[in-house]
Amino acid sequence: MAMNVGPSSDGEQEVMMDINTTPLIDVMLVLLVMLIITIPIQTHAVKLNMPSGAAQQPLVQPEIVQIGVDFDGTVYWNGNIVDDPAVLSEKLAAVASVPDQPEVHLRPHKLVKYDSVMKVMAMAQRLGVTKIGIVGNEQYME
Repeated sequence: MAMNVGPSSDGEQEVMMDINTTPLIDVMLVLLVMLIITIPIQTHAVKLNMPSGAAQQPLVQPEIVQIGVDFDGTVYWNGNIVDDPAVLSEKLAAVASVPDQPEVHLRPHKLVKYDSVMKVMAMAQRLGVTKIGIVGNEQYME
């Protein structure tokens, strides 16, 4: 703190009670310089192995099996009705036994019961079908 002891207008000396900020600014600048010096320079780089050239097209297009489930629970295999669950099980087992499994596209009808679709999906999972997906979700947008 600094004090002004000069004469005042009435002849008495007044004490000036202002903070001298010069030492505070000096300390702040020293701390800032120390902080800048102690922070390491960020030189981390992520090395990416980017592929060169054009992407190769798959040599063989994957086989696609269409399974449809109608509003009354009727199951279709590539457009043909499958009445017996044992026949469906045999066909799914044949799909699962192939080393490069075909894609199974399950297309349920908008009004089908959840139970009918889940029976087909559970059967496929139980038999080891790994490439299965539900298609036709755009019909549920409304």
